[in-house]
Amino acid sequence: MRSWRALLSGLIALATMVAAQGHQVNLSTARVMLDGDHSVSVEVGLKGSDADRLAGTRIFDVKRDQVDPALVEASAAPIIAYVTAHIAVTGADGRACVQGAATLLPDGDGVIFRNRFSCRDVGGDIVYRSTVLIDTDPAARQVVLIGEGDSAPQALLDAITTTVTLSAPAPSLLSTVERYLVTGIEHIFLGYDHIAFLVAVVLWARRLAPVIKIVTAFTVAHSITLSLATLNVVVVPNTIVEPAIAASIVYVAMENFFTRNIDRRWRITFAFGLVHGFGFAGALREVGLPTNAVVTALAAFNVGVEIGQVAIVSIVVPALIVLDRLIAVESAKPARASTLVYALSALITVLGGYWFFSRVFYT
Repeated sequence: MRSWRALLSGLIALATMVAAQGHQVNLSTARVMLDGDHSVSVEVGLKGSDADRLAGTRIFDVKRDQVDPALVEASAAPIIAYVTAHIAVTGADGRACVQGAATLLPDGDGVIFRNRFSCRDVGGDIVYRSTVLIDTDPAARQVVLIGEGDSAPQALLDAITTTVTLSAPAPSLLSTVERYLVTGIEHIFLGYDHIAFLVAVVLWARRLAPVIKIVTAFTVAHSITLSLATLNVVVVPNTIVEPAIAASIVYVAMENFFTRNIDRRWRITFAFGLVHGFGFAGALREVGLPTNAVVTALAAFNVGVEIGQVAIVSIVVPALIVLDRLIAVESAKPARASTLVYALSALITVLGGYWFFSRVFYT
């Protein structure tokens, strides 16, 4: 028992380090407009808390979830300096466009940086480059709207793709599929709460049939709500969805202490899958959907999520079966070690409880 207590203590210590990362998206937005006089208008939107972290300011009021307009005006210089240092508008040959005087405006819980670049002396295509947030977090992204209006084409910049060509044609269907497929896979592997749920559900699994039922039920359920929420047919606030996801994790983890029968677990997995689908939709809305390929992008993201969750289950279940065989000594037929399941379930319960209370009281 000492070894299991040591294992549980180590897992809980690890949990405290990763818990705060559950279901976070590090995102900035930009609108880039190429005008007829060969000038480029750039607007970059930043969350107030991100601006404080990056520029060392204190404009964001956590309790009110708003920035203070007076503090934004007083602290504009370092924020403008940061954004200016991390964006550029150039020609395809790298020649820089001439930038004007930047301004910074408060915008609810964030700020908007504005500047105008003159590209009259730059020939060929115009390229917008941004490493805003990416310089401190390689997982950060920036959604770029190219042009005016809600139907403007979109691009997604990240640590690998930091530029977008303004005069280039709209992204191909293949590139859209690839982009959103990868985004779906990344969301599962970076969404620690979804991973915790999947692991908790299959901890007692020793046969393939119930696992297939569980994965299928979860897939069908979250595909329904993901589509409905992304297309704005059904909208549930994140203040309800995120705590509900955390509560679902606590429920399935605690259930492992009272029953080992997972043959009927696909039913509760289906119900909770509907909740998780709203969470997936929230992440997809943060990234945005291309107006010219909404269905394609939605389908690719959903397939990416499925690939990610199948990969996780395909790693966890065989690993548990191997552990069964290693732990079994006297029995000819290996059985799942209850101490292992209870230790992992306790860890997941701690994580789920932490996420629940943090999402209820601190978001």
